[in-house]
Amino acid sequence: MPRGKPNPKPDHTTLQMALVGYELEKERIMGKIREVQSQLGGGKAAGGAAKGEAAPKKRVLSAAARKRIAAAQRKRWAEHHKRVAAGKA
Repeated sequence: MPRGKPNPKPDHTTLQMALVGYELEKERIMGKIREVQSQLGGGKAAGGAAKGEAAPKKRVLSAAARKRIAAAQRKRWAEHHKRVAAGKA
């Protein structure tokens, strides 16, 4: 069994070099993932979340907000139908 310090302090430059190596390997792997996703028909790469970003959360609207939006859309359609009817007459 070796004697001395059980956990010697790691060398700072060695850790920096290891980090650079891991970052390069990570980029290589992410490139392969994007390539496979594109071959599968897009996948997450087509959605813009290719860099490991989480997909945006889906918005949840309250019932009151949905009613307001629906009423506003009905009003826009009514105005549109009025203009179309006035144009044909």
